[in-house]
Amino acid sequence: MRLSSEVVVVKPFTNQWSEEDIILITYGDSIIKADQPPLQTLKHFLDTTIENTINSVHILPFFPYSSDDGFAVIDYSSVNESLGTWQDIEDISKDYHLMSDLVINHCSSRSAWFDNFVKGEGQGSDYFFTALPDDNLTDVVRPRTSPLLKEVETGNGKKFVWCTFSHDQVDFDFRNPEVLAAFTSIIRQYLDIGVKIFRLDAIAFLWKVTGTTCINLPETHEVVRLLRTLIESAEPQAIIITETNIPNTQNLTYFGNANEAHGIYNFSLPPLLLNTLLTGNCLYLKRWLMSMPPSQDGTLYFNFIASHDGIGLRPAEGLLSENELDTLVHTVENFGGKISWRTSDTGEQKAYEMNISLYDAMQGTVDGKDQWNFERFICAHAIMFALEGIPGIYIHSLLGTQNDYQKLANTHHNRSINRRRWQENALEEALANKSLHHARVLSTLKSLLNTRIKQPAFHPNATQFTLHLGLQLFGFWRQSQDRKQSIFCVSNVSDQPITLPLSELNLIITESWFELISKKEITELTQKILLTPYQTVWISNVIT
Repeated sequence: MRLSSEVVVVKPFTNQWSEEDIILITYGDSIIKADQPPLQTLKHFLDTTIENTINSVHILPFFPYSSDDGFAVIDYSSVNESLGTWQDIEDISKDYHLMSDLVINHCSSRSAWFDNFVKGEGQGSDYFFTALPDDNLTDVVRPRTSPLLKEVETGNGKKFVWCTFSHDQVDFDFRNPEVLAAFTSIIRQYLDIGVKIFRLDAIAFLWKVTGTTCINLPETHEVVRLLRTLIESAEPQAIIITETNIPNTQNLTYFGNANEAHGIYNFSLPPLLLNTLLTGNCLYLKRWLMSMPPSQDGTLYFNFIASHDGIGLRPAEGLLSENELDTLVHTVENFGGKISWRTSDTGEQKAYEMNISLYDAMQGTVDGKDQWNFERFICAHAIMFALEGIPGIYIHSLLGTQNDYQKLANTHHNRSINRRRWQENALEEALANKSLHHARVLSTLKSLLNTRIKQPAFHPNATQFTLHLGLQLFGFWRQSQDRKQSIFCVSNVSDQPITLPLSELNLIITESWFELISKKEITELTQKILLTPYQTVWISNVIT
């Protein structure tokens, strides 16, 4: 993902990314300052506080919207004037790889397109998917409990529009090629303004056929392949990442044969990693990692453990037992989190996602709160930063933001608990206050990232093997693509000190070995290292 104005022809199966690529996930107004457009405030934060640590930024929907904090788009071609202008977006794209949402499954019921649908004339009048209440909809899979169909009086009579998420988010009908044509124009505009990474929001629900599950249909995969072809032909260095909060095996299908998404969200990582650190047992995380196929050249995993949404539980289905899931949900509730629900295919109410700031989710274990909040939180990131793929770090994790109960009370939406808006002066005061954890979190995570981006063995496509070190030590081995660097990544995932015998690792005796995080040389390969609770080591034969 090079920043360049040159025309470059990229061959298929080419890795356009490296160990230097880190993506910050943020709203355009996560940090605000009086009398300054938030996008300019964000740019200042990136240029000063982040400095040269993070080279990419995912600005969550920055368009005019009516609900869902941006994901009910009113106008795809405009910047929300409360955030700034297209010039502000372009200024960021000149210095950072810019990732933007393509909210392609639905738009706002207040959009001009839907207004025309209601009128029964003009662009948009035939853009939306409709069904009848007596159609066979029993197998439809969706992440909400609200009624699927919304009754609307239109110029063409009564219609029932399809609403996968909410009645303010009306689903498009991609059977109409004009809808696809409209989105190709939108993509072209975003490319021209400097977008290089497209996040295909809720793409799994794109195509609907009554009488089916209406998720992951073959036509949806065909649309992803087509969009990739169109985007690559227009801008060879641009890439697609699919957002599919679904069970792991289904999620993996969006790679296709390395001809669909360049990247997929590694949705199973957040619940499995949280479960590991709250139980002190890495069994499920280790089993999952062992089963994951390496990403082919030209594809990547997008790793994250916190985002603007909650910690999804569907990607843990089949990976964690029902008892494990129940314990995880109850523990998060005890730490002040909220639970969002969905209706299963049997009509049962099931936990869909856990809404909590990641820092607060790490307050303790399944046995209750303890003194290891900071260490557990850092351990989670040290594991994520080292895994195969590109790391995405949520701005509120980078800052150690805690649950925002005031915003939750104002909006009555569970996801608001982890979507704080920092006043810039309040943030600066928090980062300057040594008695608070925010500065320590920021400096520690930046230090880990600054170490990561120098290691060829942390290339997103570098070799990875899972280590077998028991249930309290979670470890894996990375090797650079030129085979010159090896890194053994081991974390104590428990609240007790654990001894790591170096003899359990394949540390070749003719090499010199270093611990990258502490920057200490290892002089005796038969020694044992005592790992304090939640300590991580990165043991490398190359120091950079």
